[in-house]
Formats: sequence, structure tokens, C-alpha cells
Amino acid sequence: MERSRLIGAMQEILGPDGVIHEREQLRTYECDGLMNYRVIPDLVVLPESAEQVQNVVRLCYEEGIPFVARGSGTGLSGGALPVEAGVLIVMARMRKILEVDIPNQRVVVEPGVINIWVSQEVADDGYYYAPDPASQIVSSIGGNLAENSGGVHCLKYGFTTNHVTGAEVVLADGSVVHIGGGKAPDAPGYELLGAFVGSEGTLGIATKITLRIVRKPESVRTLLAAFKDTEEAGGAVSGIIGAGIVPAAIEMMDALTIEAVETTVAPGFPEAGAILIVELDGPEAEVASQFDKVIETCEANSASEIRVAEDDEERALFWKGRKAAFGAMGSISNDYYVQDGVVPRTELGTVLKKISALSEEYGLRVANVFHAGDGNLHPLVLYDNDVEGEAERAESLAGDIVFTCLEHGGSLTGEHGIGEDKKKYMPKMFTSDDMNVMQLLRCAFDPHQICNPGKIFPTPRLCGERPGPFHMHPIQKAGLAENF
Repeated sequence: MERSRLIGAMQEILGPDGVIHEREQLRTYECDGLMNYRVIPDLVVLPESAEQVQNVVRLCYEEGIPFVARGSGTGLSGGALPVEAGVLIVMARMRKILEVDIPNQRVVVEPGVINIWVSQEVADDGYYYAPDPASQIVSSIGGNLAENSGGVHCLKYGFTTNHVTGAEVVLADGSVVHIGGGKAPDAPGYELLGAFVGSEGTLGIATKITLRIVRKPESVRTLLAAFKDTEEAGGAVSGIIGAGIVPAAIEMMDALTIEAVETTVAPGFPEAGAILIVELDGPEAEVASQFDKVIETCEANSASEIRVAEDDEERALFWKGRKAAFGAMGSISNDYYVQDGVVPRTELGTVLKKISALSEEYGLRVANVFHAGDGNLHPLVLYDNDVEGEAERAESLAGDIVFTCLEHGGSLTGEHGIGEDKKKYMPKMFTSDDMNVMQLLRCAFDPHQICNPGKIFPTPRLCGERPGPFHMHPIQKAGLAENF
């Protein structure tokens, strides 16, 4: 379809103000939170209802036009990067909280709803929505679902996948399906919802999402402990978990991160080589007992200073410092590259030492801020894009950090997804057979691969196609699947 006809057809669905087609305006959407990759989409559309999403997708399907869904654009792996000659479907106008069902502990939202709005909506009833990525004041529930976002409290409460109970989804051909449960806690049949959450927009577009909310705990206590270095802080983390305590959160920041945070939001953190923020919640008696044990463990690991939040205001100040860490890097570096990997908790110390060695080898600073409790690292590689070759060195260093995580039994990503950024690393973790099985699942939803194409998988393939000479996959030989 000619572009002018496509614009006209989209305007019929969305109205004139629902379609962006001027090149200068399109540049606003050329990347998400990962700015290393930029592609100007052919069109941007701004639906306001599930019906409009369905009609847009159906038109794309009929015309063979690839499309990408985007929420707030805060993703850090290029998962919402547009595709050339494709349509970017921005869900930011679908921001209604459709239903609040306190007795069944459910909230139904549109995908553009901002994460923190859910907790604010149910706060007076004594509930909240547990997944809380650092970007929760700007990131959308639809984007959180696509990337299976975590947050500082995912150690105890789990990731987005543990809190989504159902979804209305527009598939690649424009049909609408409902997966997962409704008000009931479970649904019969295959666990397709588990496959959909974290699929990075490659299986369809969620237009309605049912979330589980949880009761606010009776008691919450938070402390900040300062250490000489990350090794001592890591020892405290191991000691706390080893004592059988499951904190709501354990977060670590190194000296470079503390410097950046103090320069920007100035939470008044002590000078230290590393800081831990530990939060316990639950029944008051249990929290009181375990909190004393946490303090003892920090002291046993040579904490130089321990501050206990005396009230909600001080607690909020601790978290303000932690959640501002990414943005604060701009105060000490022109550019930075956010990496996201996971290692077993017991490997944290070793991996941090190797990251330090890589930093020296490449001559680039690396700031570390991470979810220490579940081993989810977020090394920030600092560089200057105006210095020739430095951006490439930063990306190479970030890649070596991923390899280090894999060498120590870790994973490519904790919560930021694979997207455009890490698809080249997939063969380092998965075999060709592994990825073929994933492709078969994807093709069951989107046989023509027009739904966020080019993401996750390193080599573009037709559905069910293997590179090189054709060999039937074992599950095809077994009669369990066939080429689409």
C-alpha cells in the first residue's frame, strides 16, 4: 500500500490526531530508553481503545506491514525500537483503570496505565501493586508486562509474571483472545499467560490487563548499612539470606553510584565503598525479630555505619537515592550504557571483581547498582560519545560483563529483556534447538512475523526454518509440531 493511502486508512481508524506521519515528529519515537539504536518508523499511531488497536493491527496484517507496540518508551534493551517501513503503535493514550475489585484483590487496567498509579488507586483500601521497577513513576503496565519487569521488591514478591492474572490480547492477525484467568485465581488449559508475559511484544499486544494486588504489610522497617567495599556488603547479603530471612528488598550501590546520587538528589548517604538498603516487611513481631538479626549480620561483616529509617519520610529518602541512581549517572558522565544480567547470589563477589578488572582493561568506569538479594546486576558503563570509539568500547565491555555472568551460571537478563540489544548473545546461552522451539511458539501466535520483528532472535528466519540444509527438528519427528 502506498504511504499516502496507508496514512488515510489509519486516519479513518484513529482520526487525524491519532496518526503521526511528519518526519520531524516521527523522530521523537526513533528509540526507546536504549539510545544506541535508532530507527525512524514509517508511521506512529495513537489508539485510544482496544477496537482501534485491533483495526490497526488487522490493516497491518492485510497489507503485510510490520508493527511494534510501545508504552512509555522507557525500556532499556531496544525492545520497542521501531522497524523500518513499519508502524509504531503507541499505547500512551490507553490509560484507564477500568475496574478495582478489592474483595477479589484484582485491578483491571489498560496497558498505558503508569505502574505507580495502580498502588495509588488502591492505597486507601490498604493494598498495593508489588512489582516496582525503578522507573515506576513513568513506565507503563503494558511495557512492564512485555519485559516481565521486576523492581526492588521482587526478591520477596516476584516479578510482573507473578502479578498478572489475565490479559486481553490482539494477535498479529487482528483477532482478539483472552488468556489467563479473570476473577478466579487460575484458569484451565495451557499456561499461555506465562508465555505471553515477558515475550517482549512478539506474540501480540495486550489491550486489557488484570493485576493481582496485595495487602500492605502490618510493619515495614528499613535500614541503610555502609561498608568499606562491595565484598563486605556482599558478605552481609549472604549472611542475611543464609539466616533464613527473606527481606522485601536488598539493594546495593557502589562508591561511584553513591557519588552520582549525592551530586543529584543528595539523600545524605555516608561516604562508603558500598551501601546496602535492606527492607523487611510482614507481621510486626516477626519483622522486629528479624530486623535485629539483620543489624547483627551487617555488624559482623564490618559495617562502618548503620542507619535505621525512623519514619516513612526517611525511608522514602533512602529509596529516593536508590531509584534515582540511573538518572544520576548523567551528573558524572556524558553517556552510559546500562547492562542487565543475573548471577547466583553466591557468585556476586567474584563477578564484581571481574567487572572491576574489565573496567581497568577497557579504561572505562563502571558503576554498580543492583538487586543484591536475587543477583540481578545493573552495571552502568560510563563513556563519552564525543570521544571516537568510546561508545563501541562501552558496548564491548558491557558484552564481556554478560559473558562473565554466563560463565558463572547466570543469565542474559534479569528484567530488561533481550530486545535489539542482546539478541546477538542468545547463542551464548541457548542452543539452536532451544531457539527453534522458541520460534515455533512464536510462529503459533504470529506465523508471518510482523509483530515486533527482529527482536530477541539473532538471525531472521522464516517460521520453523533452520539455517543451512533442512533438518527436521526432533519435536517435528515426534509428530508434536510441524512447520508453519
